[in-house]
Amino acid sequence: MAAPLALLLIVAVTIRAALFRTSLANLISERVEVVSPLNAWKRVVEGLALLDLDISPYSGDVFHETPMVIYLFHFLMDYAEITFMLADCLTAVALYLAVKDYNKQVFRKQKFALEADRIPMDCLELIRSPTEMYYIPLKVAMFYLLNPFTIVSCVAKCTCGLNNAVIALFILSTMRGSALLSAIFLALATYQSIYPLTLCVPALLYLLQRLYIPVNVRRSSFWFYTLQYLFMFLGSLLVLICLSFFLLGSWDFLPAVYGFILSVPDLTPNIGLFWYFFAEMFDHFRLFFLCVFQINVFFYTLPLSIKLKEHPVFLIFMQIALIAIFKSYPTVGDLSLYMAFLPVWNHLYRFLRNIFLVSCVLLACSALFPVLWHLWIYAGSANSNFYYAITLLFSVAQVPVCLSPSLLSSRESSSKTALFTHSLLF
Repeated sequence: MAAPLALLLIVAVTIRAALFRTSLANLISERVEVVSPLNAWKRVVEGLALLDLDISPYSGDVFHETPMVIYLFHFLMDYAEITFMLADCLTAVALYLAVKDYNKQVFRKQKFALEADRIPMDCLELIRSPTEMYYIPLKVAMFYLLNPFTIVSCVAKCTCGLNNAVIALFILSTMRGSALLSAIFLALATYQSIYPLTLCVPALLYLLQRLYIPVNVRRSSFWFYTLQYLFMFLGSLLVLICLSFFLLGSWDFLPAVYGFILSVPDLTPNIGLFWYFFAEMFDHFRLFFLCVFQINVFFYTLPLSIKLKEHPVFLIFMQIALIAIFKSYPTVGDLSLYMAFLPVWNHLYRFLRNIFLVSCVLLACSALFPVLWHLWIYAGSANSNFYYAITLLFSVAQVPVCLSPSLLSSRESSSKTALFTHSLLF
């Protein structure tokens, strides 16, 4: 499998390197669907210019990335294109290895279930063979590297590619049972954009499941391991924040980065749900609805964790998808991360309703984004309602993708439905 993966990486790097040398790179880097005020490359360049002049990059209202990012590119400015291509490759390899480990566990559980004769005869067709599972990790890497959303995000030098790499390393560390590395990478992802904080719960559930520690509040082993993991996570996050303070010599980055994410002061259009709503909002209602919108990312964590406590891998997938849908400044690069996981459950596609319709809606919206933007901004024959309508439809179309278990065909038998859910959420 190493040879196909290496070939895939070469093809992906070649495509990106070729696009970097075309005039499309400048055009893509200006697209509001690809970059946001939080992660646009031109804002990183502005921050670096201020830093070189011994001025705090957070003194204005331009730069909103974390101090670690600006100091990273302070040394790698001349190798920015290579850095973003390596980040995509690192993400793909991490996802490949994580899914490979996950499939080993699924196969082992299927084998035990077959030996124990716990699978109904009419559900045997849902069992995956080793040959089918062998190529799934490669498909996951391919779905990420060759996804047009990933490619344009890399060519635009959007820093969400770095966030995806950190989250992929967090997933790999969690799958391999390394609590320390999992906590460190989760802290780094949370430090970058706050929202990955919700991934703490599924990671903890998976690690508890791996060690055969029951999720029971009456068990001391549960609380000991939970507090141990939270201590590593919060300790790593505190170290990163303190390190940022020592690099800058001030706490200016806290309101400029995290305050910016939570308060959403920049209403530049994007593919999210915030910008249009708050552009039309009366100021005295703003705080209330801001809390309502922001709580969406965090609100679903508890009920989903209760419902899926035995299936933390699928919970990780759902949380990443919810972050991509409900975060304040989303880009298409955020979608590419959770879409890469779709091949993991490809044996269940035949049970999903409206999958063709959802795919067509996503493709149509992707094509209509630049069209309606041109009609609104340049031609003047449309207005912001047109563009927001297509972003709203795009967000709605993503919901069936992450909530696919609810789209089972009603014609299936109850036993097959039960096995569907069981096999999907291993």
